Amino acid sequence: MNKQDTITEKLNQAFSPEHLEVINESHMHSGPDTESHFKVIIVSDDFKDKMLIARHRMVNKALEQELKDIHALALHTMTMDEWFKKGGTPESPPCAGGGK
Repeated sequence: MNKQDTITEKLNQAFSPEHLEVINESHMHSGPDTESHFKVIIVSDDFKDKMLIARHRMVNKALEQELKDIHALALHTMTMDEWFKKGGTPESPPCAGGGK
């Protein structure tokens, strides 16, 4: 199983999200294309009444083992109400480093 699938499985188990996307963005960054940069969009009412830092800590705890081998993890953690208000997911910025 690749890292993207492992992350997806672990987050599904930890949160039972209404919406979950795990996107491998490694190809957007310098160096060889590896499984090192991910964007996670997770929509769950488990985040209700939680500050952003608490939400990120919840995700980081669920992915504790995987984070040892990941260089970057962009988290977009929302409740259903926030997801509908935002109307989707923001685009990731281009990589500022390296030669790609």
